Amino acid sequence: MTAELWLLAAAILIGLAHVGAQSLAFKSQAGNAYTVGARDDAIAASGVAGRLERALRNFGETFPLFAAAVLIVHAAGLAGDLSRIGAFMYVGGRAAYLPLYASGLPWVRTAAWQVATIGIVLVLAQLFAGP
Repeated sequence: MTAELWLLAAAILIGLAHVGAQSLAFKSQAGNAYTVGARDDAIAASGVAGRLERALRNFGETFPLFAAAVLIVHAAGLAGDLSRIGAFMYVGGRAAYLPLYASGLPWVRTAAWQVATIGIVLVLAQLFAGP
């Protein structure tokens, strides 16, 4: 299995961390009775719970792009240095993004997002660079 596929698996674990963190933070805000109920009356997440909800949404926007890029490179048999570096950048950036967003650090959080996004671009660049 290529490093890129291992990093794709790591990104899935990061996604699960996003879901778990957001769920626990919202349960802490809204209470157990609300979160196990039908949620007919919506309660907006705020504070840390709101930041974690937005971070989860952002992960959901970038992860499919990363997954598709890794799978295309893998299926084409073109995995190489660029795709490996890009995959590491994506996973590292996304791993840093969750705690940075939760803590409310705006500029550093944006830098982590940019590292992850450049990582996706590098994985795709591998298609044109060859193995």
